[in-house]
Amino acid sequence: MSGASETRSPKPGVLNGFEETVKDFWNSRPRRPHSGRKLAGVAAAIGRRYGIDPVVVRIALVVTTIFGGFGVPFYLLGWLFLPGESDEVSGFESLIGRGRSSVSPAFAVVLMILTVVSAGGSITGSWFDGGGLISCALIAAALYLLHRSRGHENRPAPVAARTSYPAFTGNGAFTMTDTAEAPSPARGWDPLAADPAGWDLPDAPPAPEPRPTPPPPPSYQAPQRRPRSKVGSATFALAVVTAGAAVLAGLNGATWFDAQHIVGLVLGVVGIGLVAGAFARGGRGLIGLAIPLAIAGLVLTAAPFKNFDVRGGLGDISPTPQSLAELKPLYQHAAGDINLDLTELPAGAPYSTTVSNGAGNTTVTVPENADVTFDCHTGAGETSCFNRKSDGVGEAALIGTDNGPDGVGGQKITLKVSNNVGDVEVRRD
Repeated sequence: MSGASETRSPKPGVLNGFEETVKDFWNSRPRRPHSGRKLAGVAAAIGRRYGIDPVVVRIALVVTTIFGGFGVPFYLLGWLFLPGESDEVSGFESLIGRGRSSVSPAFAVVLMILTVVSAGGSITGSWFDGGGLISCALIAAALYLLHRSRGHENRPAPVAARTSYPAFTGNGAFTMTDTAEAPSPARGWDPLAADPAGWDLPDAPPAPEPRPTPPPPPSYQAPQRRPRSKVGSATFALAVVTAGAAVLAGLNGATWFDAQHIVGLVLGVVGIGLVAGAFARGGRGLIGLAIPLAIAGLVLTAAPFKNFDVRGGLGDISPTPQSLAELKPLYQHAAGDINLDLTELPAGAPYSTTVSNGAGNTTVTVPENADVTFDCHTGAGETSCFNRKSDGVGEAALIGTDNGPDGVGGQKITLKVSNNVGDVEVRRD
């Protein structure tokens, strides 16, 4: 033991800070390959650059597109700022005169316009509140962490800029030479009286080239089974817990936790698991969970399901209140037919009630001479409130007052009836 202190050299390829990581990412950006691309090669470029299956990148882009809408502007940004495999610079840099690119200036301008429009739409028009900003942050964080951990691998070689061709030097069959004669060297004394310029000695025979040694036959190695990653199982468990907690919150009166937001939360958890699986080289089984969730998110954002509520029971109900004490302020049902009969209520003070049904037909029967103020709406189906009707998907609500055949002077009733899917009818006895 000599007692001398030893200094360890820093690990190669490790970036020291945020600024250095960002600069190194820009200098060693992924290059969009010619082969293996589906459209512009952005997903294939990221996959090859950081050793990830491009399918995982494509699924992540689809998830972020549905979850927050930022997958499309990110792809357009990659098309605009990632150079091609044989390009000197990216399409944007070529637009400002930095070098040559296969993306024409006109098409680069089109990409810039599409990027601005799609980015604005993803932030302001996302079906999931704040989903555009969340998906943007997730993509940026994933790229940053990928470059921090794998930025030193698979670095693309720079493409040399084009230079002018060298001047012709006359090495072909016909050579242009200067006709001026070079001065001859001074001749020394030769005892044989022979002109050295006339000597014609044979060239030495070339040395025989050694025969190449054939490579040894490759020894067979059994393929090693990749260790199973725990990312998929952990993400699935977290997604189930998130869905259960969100459903319980919705059943307990938290109106934010409707079907769309619950699916969005679960899809976000699965998206984070896909990103984590890209680092741990696992979690590909989450793709089978992300695709149906994405489809469910698209379906739930349609007009008939926009305000779908998971609260309430299932099956048909036919309440007939006999007194105001039995009349509920809200009749809520998840699925099934509702037949509410108000004809047995005694005349007297005005009363109101609300009927909300997720999927099924809703019918409300009122006394013949009642003065009814109504608000009837269904997301998909037929709406019939007295003498007013509408039919279709996403139709406007029918709002008005009907005083019955005897005119003003009957029992005052205020009704609000809403369905997500199914027919709505308000009629007289």
